[in-house]
Amino acid sequence: GGGKHADGPVPPAARWGGGRPDAARAGGKGAAAEAVRRLAAVMGPGRLYLDVQRHGDRAEEHSNRLLRDLAAAFRLPVIATNDVRYHSADRGRVHDVLAAIREHVTLDAAGRRLAPAHRLHLDTPAGMAARFADDPGPIRETARLAERLACSFDGTGYSFPRFPAPPGETEFSLLHDLVHRGVRERYRPVTPRVMRQVAHELDLIHKLDLAGYFLLVWDVARFCKENGILAQGRGSAANSSVCYSLGITAVDPIAFELLFERFLSEERGEWPDIDLDLPSGDDREKVIQYVYKRYGERSVGMTATVITYQARMAAREVGKVLGLDHARIDRLTHLLGYREHKAHREEADGLAARVREAGLDPADPRVVRFMDAFEDVRDLPRHLSQHNGGLIIAGGRLDRVVPLEPARMPGRTVIQWDKDDVADLRLIKVDLLGLGMLAAIDESVRLVSRHEGVEVDLAHLPPDDPAVYAALRKADTVGVFQVESRAQMATLPRMKPERFYDLVVEVAIIRPGPIVGKMVHPYLNRRAGREIVTYAHPRLEPILARTLGVPLFQEQLMRMAMAVADFTGGQAEELRRALGSRRSKSRMDRMVGQLHEGMTRNGIPPAAQEEIVRSIESFALYGFPESHAASFALIAYASAWLKVHHPAAFCCALLNQWPMGFYHPATLVNDAVRHGVEVRPVDATVSGWDCGLESCGAPPRGPTDAVPAMAIRLGIKYVKGLSKRAGEAIVAERAIRPFEGVTDLGRRSGATSAELFALAEAGTLAALGSGGRRDAMWQALAAGAARDLLRGTVRETPDPALPPMTSADEMLADFQGTGLTTGPHPVSFLRERLASSGFLPASALDGMADGRWVKVGGMILVRQRPGTARGFYFATVEDETGFANVVVTPDLFTANRALLSTASFLGFEGRLQNRDGVTSVKARRFHELGGPFRHPSRDYF
Repeated sequence: GGGKHADGPVPPAARWGGGRPDAARAGGKGAAAEAVRRLAAVMGPGRLYLDVQRHGDRAEEHSNRLLRDLAAAFRLPVIATNDVRYHSADRGRVHDVLAAIREHVTLDAAGRRLAPAHRLHLDTPAGMAARFADDPGPIRETARLAERLACSFDGTGYSFPRFPAPPGETEFSLLHDLVHRGVRERYRPVTPRVMRQVAHELDLIHKLDLAGYFLLVWDVARFCKENGILAQGRGSAANSSVCYSLGITAVDPIAFELLFERFLSEERGEWPDIDLDLPSGDDREKVIQYVYKRYGERSVGMTATVITYQARMAAREVGKVLGLDHARIDRLTHLLGYREHKAHREEADGLAARVREAGLDPADPRVVRFMDAFEDVRDLPRHLSQHNGGLIIAGGRLDRVVPLEPARMPGRTVIQWDKDDVADLRLIKVDLLGLGMLAAIDESVRLVSRHEGVEVDLAHLPPDDPAVYAALRKADTVGVFQVESRAQMATLPRMKPERFYDLVVEVAIIRPGPIVGKMVHPYLNRRAGREIVTYAHPRLEPILARTLGVPLFQEQLMRMAMAVADFTGGQAEELRRALGSRRSKSRMDRMVGQLHEGMTRNGIPPAAQEEIVRSIESFALYGFPESHAASFALIAYASAWLKVHHPAAFCCALLNQWPMGFYHPATLVNDAVRHGVEVRPVDATVSGWDCGLESCGAPPRGPTDAVPAMAIRLGIKYVKGLSKRAGEAIVAERAIRPFEGVTDLGRRSGATSAELFALAEAGTLAALGSGGRRDAMWQALAAGAARDLLRGTVRETPDPALPPMTSADEMLADFQGTGLTTGPHPVSFLRERLASSGFLPASALDGMADGRWVKVGGMILVRQRPGTARGFYFATVEDETGFANVVVTPDLFTANRALLSTASFLGFEGRLQNRDGVTSVKARRFHELGGPFRHPSRDYF
């Protein structure tokens, strides 16, 4: 609501009442009558009602009289409603806060934008009757309407599209032929075991009438292959030989002994779920638009997802509408973290302590109101967005089943249900998920081909490459898919991977399931020979032998139930689901009872039964599918291979695809430099919009490398404040003829004065002038002044000459202008002071003895406080020599929360832990190092 209409200002009721009274009065009685006439024509007889409401507002009563007159004139029934916005009166204060957020005003200034009283709640029949005691007709009409209304989702009218089969073929016969053709291509030799498994899967697909679904996904995979788009199915679909034979997945489920029933079984009673990973960006959009074009825009919709208020957003928005100091609220958001785990919310020091550390007084009435409103708003839905790739495809009009609305991106529509609603209503979802690493791998391959003259075939990378596994064992994995986190880096030297299946385990082991189920340390100890491999029962040995007697995968839990209790594959999947995230106690008790009964029939002793059930129960909630881990391991291996053998191309692609992964571009650049890659700064005379490769004239890196060494040239896209339009114009104009100077570049590219100055400050215009960076900045100011009211007030040539920037000045300007530097690391400027205080470089820690007291410090890259870590805090610190990992106990984190949560440059003192090739500092003391700027760390707590 808002604005004015023919009768004057919008009445207060129109602002908070959803616009209904305003609609009744807008343009006067004639306009209202015309609106009702149109609605009656559209709705037809017996389907249009006018509603009246009573909230004790005089303007509203005027609207009610007008509505009754219109109802009499058009012979329409009148019902009573309450314009409900919340379920009970005590939630009115929360609604006020949300309304102020929506209107972008403080509560103090909201005025009539808010409801005059907290009455927009569900009311009892008696309460509604009391409101309309003098006119009970609308209440009786409401009751009659309620009796007429019936809502059921049992029959939505949804049907899946039939796949167009050639003449003389059915969907299943076409699928059968395609699968057997794929079997001959992908399985060599084609063994009886392969044929039995494929026949078993096809029989079930035929029985469940799912051939059309598999053909639809095959068609999408075919489109990707024909258009040179990387695509890989993952998730439980990788358990299917049919999916593998169709080219949908890249993991051979027979070779990996994966369980098909994890993907599809007769007992599940639901559609299978196939996820396709695609490169993020234009390639993925091509695939999505192909689906819209093939099935029709009214038959396809993106699944919705509900975005909720997380801690930082809730604090920022509530603080704003309550008029609290912006700087203190900003500090508070850093203290709270992005996503606080439930365990962290319940800590003894609580929200009041965070508020106090931010500089606010928890006893101040306005701050008390803030804390109450913050808790009320946190986790509430904020808006409906689109799922990151879920498409619902219907055989007919999807908008006859669920409303469609245009997405912000052109060519897309969004349905109003999320993925859980879709699953409950048995609508078929195909996930076309954007994966940044696939885009980076694809770009890496293209860069290698274009600049190094090497054709990389991702489908035939050298298996178990020794150099790749050597890098993995050293945890040299910055930028490598799935194994670049602090926890993964701490596990890799202990895991000591030597072959592909080790990488599958590595991908899966640092997950909530193995951690919560206390599986990680037993597995690593058994792998290192420090613990004997044992099994709860001999029947489990064939299932758990590959993981040393420790269950790590969902498929293993299902096979355990099949082995010890004679469960069918479908029963095992039902057990997994019963113990999963949507736990039903009765369903869980029933399945565990069946498990005990089966084990008893097989003579398994009670003690072994309890151990088996305990391991299944503790792991099932968070278990990771082996098929999923294998699919991710393929991508992890490809990214590691490219990092080892083509580091410049790989880093260049990562920089172009950012944001993605675990690290900031500055860290990616520093890591590339430590690996011998030259990284060149942004230069407006040579840089493209994206980062690119340049020959550095150096010979091949070693005797095994027959390709030239390449340097990375940073792209103009990294200049903060520069529009893509201006950046691409610079590249286009430069291709016509070189720029003659800063003024010429500004005139021909159309860059604004601010953009031109940003280019100069970032050092990109140095090649266009005779002086240094400050001279270019002066010339940029002069060029800008020549186009505005300051014309003639700034000369292009500074007088007197400006002093050149020091290397420290340039480093600071680099970070301010581009977020990274190709010059000295920021910590190198602090090294002399750090060394005098006893701080060691990060690289010095590797060779030191376990238990030694050390001091280390640098720039904070990552902070973590996982919910599975019982309150421990972890930080990754970078200096000019590399990384150091820091661990802080919960009590020390609580005592130093503000410093540990907000400082960009930190020093740590504590005992060095150097075990199994993994080093970390268990810190006891902390120091703010006073770095030259605020660096954005990646915070996961």
